[in-house]
Amino acid sequence: MHVDSQRAARSGARPHTRPAAGTGGVTGNTRLTAVTAAVLLVLLAVEGFTLLSLQSLLSWHIFVGMLLVPIVGLKVASTGYRFVRYYTGDRDYVRAGPPPTALRLLGPIVVASTAALFATGVTLAVVGPGRGVVLGLHKASFVIWFGAMSIHVLAHVLRLPALIGPDMRGGDGVGGSRLRLMALAGSVVAGAVLAVATLPLISPWTHWIGH
Repeated sequence: MHVDSQRAARSGARPHTRPAAGTGGVTGNTRLTAVTAAVLLVLLAVEGFTLLSLQSLLSWHIFVGMLLVPIVGLKVASTGYRFVRYYTGDRDYVRAGPPPTALRLLGPIVVASTAALFATGVTLAVVGPGRGVVLGLHKASFVIWFGAMSIHVLAHVLRLPALIGPDMRGGDGVGGSRLRLMALAGSVVAGAVLAVATLPLISPWTHWIGH
């Protein structure tokens, strides 16, 4: 080990260290991203269902949209952490490798359109009806987001059961399973609190769309 450290020092590289058992390292990060994505898929399906009849389901559309905000934040934080660790040269993340080139190019579009979609959605909920420009941006960002996200989901969805299964069954020796589930539960609770706090903002929208 001492010889390896000296070689690493001479080459300018950092000596290899095992990931902390408490977090699960690269595998733990991948599993957190996957289990968060699974919850998002369910909630996004509910949100998509409300689009079938916004006149009658607008209150649910706003409520679920606000519920999604912290969970989306957790997903972005998880993938962003991997991005930073890879591009700063962390050996474990470099060894795990980046996504395929097509998905790497799609990533910024997914992130930017997601940020625009939720930023305009929250803005609309807060400021109320009568903001045509923001509403137009919300609709435009949804079109871009839906196209990019559809490709993103199709590229990853088949891997989700294998990635989330071990943590759901109590872990398989990869550290951090409880921390990952607690982080997800915390984001869901935070989303529920935000959604409930938003309830007074829904009434002007339901009145506006009814007329």
